[in-house]
Amino acid sequence: MSSVRSEGAATRAGTAGTGSRLPSDASVLVVGAGGLGCPAVLALAAAGVRRITIVDDDRVDASNLHRQVLHGVSAVGDFKVHSLARALRARHPEVEVTSHVGRFDAELAARLGLGAHAALVDASDNFATKFLANDAAVLGGKPLVHGAAVGLGGQLLTVPAGGRPCYRCLFEEIPPAGVGPSCTEAGVLGPVPGVIGALQGAEAVRLLRGETPRFAGRLIQYDSASMSFRTIAFKPNHACGVCGPTPHIRLLDPSAYPAPPCV
Repeated sequence: MSSVRSEGAATRAGTAGTGSRLPSDASVLVVGAGGLGCPAVLALAAAGVRRITIVDDDRVDASNLHRQVLHGVSAVGDFKVHSLARALRARHPEVEVTSHVGRFDAELAARLGLGAHAALVDASDNFATKFLANDAAVLGGKPLVHGAAVGLGGQLLTVPAGGRPCYRCLFEEIPPAGVGPSCTEAGVLGPVPGVIGALQGAEAVRLLRGETPRFAGRLIQYDSASMSFRTIAFKPNHACGVCGPTPHIRLLDPSAYPAPPCV
């Protein structure tokens, strides 16, 4: 590594003004390598995170390049995780990137072993994967940063290790098929996932440093049309199926997380 890169990496590993540092072996699992995943991994690497695992089963599509900033025309048709890994290594060769081609489902979650990761970033684009990521994180005792973007807006929240509250405390069950626009119909303004994904990465870095998460118990909604943020506070849900006092979700049942039709 050049001296310039070495000095930059050393600076990023510390936290300006906070006195806290990133653990040298900190690892983050990022679920999704598209519009949210691209800015999230950029934020993580720029902050000094040295180990990043990326999971996605989709391929780069020309129609999505306006919002997936690390993929280019030359990568169209490639698996997103491979394209993203190449782009990240080119910018941050000091980062160890592990890529997994496949949908983040119950089987893959078990195979990956969440214990190897200090935090999860949910950069997926469908309800089933988001609920699965939440449940896997809560059951595995790992914090998770959720993000979503659609149309002109987006949202994010943080699930502390063990939940209380978690994503399911607010959104209790996976919506039935047909509720909300499909992946094709929804669309999203290109910069919106950039904003949300970057904030997800920054929040994950705070978690790695042992700092207080900014989005725990708070649903942050971003509206690009009015350039405003709205905060909705929420508390642990005593009826929550995964982190409540009497949870009925004690393991990941594949049948409980149906594959979305557009993934």
